[in-house]
Amino acid sequence: MFNIVTKKKISEATNKVLYAFLFSILIAISAKIKVPFYPVPMTMQTFTVLLAGVMLGWKYGFLALSFYIFEGILGLPVFAGTPEKGLGVAYILGPTGGYIFGCAISAFTAGLLFNEKKYFIKKTNLVFSFLKLLLALSPTFIFGLIWLGSVIGWDKPILNLGLYPFVLGEIFKISILTIITSQILKK
Repeated sequence: MFNIVTKKKISEATNKVLYAFLFSILIAISAKIKVPFYPVPMTMQTFTVLLAGVMLGWKYGFLALSFYIFEGILGLPVFAGTPEKGLGVAYILGPTGGYIFGCAISAFTAGLLFNEKKYFIKKTNLVFSFLKLLLALSPTFIFGLIWLGSVIGWDKPILNLGLYPFVLGEIFKISILTIITSQILKK
């Protein structure tokens, strides 16, 4: 009996690690997709990051982003703007590195907010889901803005460069993801 339970848990964990790896590829693809939007074109990267957290949970959502970051550090062109804007560690240490690390925390947060019943109220109404996704996205911009200010200097208009142009796109993506997650969580 113990052997069967252990094999089943190992098999489930192996599947989840595989899903996390596949999500890392999906995140890389979504970072390359540029959708015309106002005031700046948007990628679907943060959408996929939050989806990873919701679908995989906090542990494997974070693992998916860890795979993604590791792929980028190895020099694979997985980040938005690569290879044109550099590869590997040089890209990570550039102005957008904080956003990349913030995405890992965002996937972790989304996983907690949508999957951990013992810590959070699991409501699935649209307003509550939208607010949870908005909260889950905030580490991306908090880490990103702090990093951006550290790299380019705090004398620059950090919010004008690293937050305001993206607000409409992020609200749009969170709105779509809110509808999708409400359907996912019903099943």
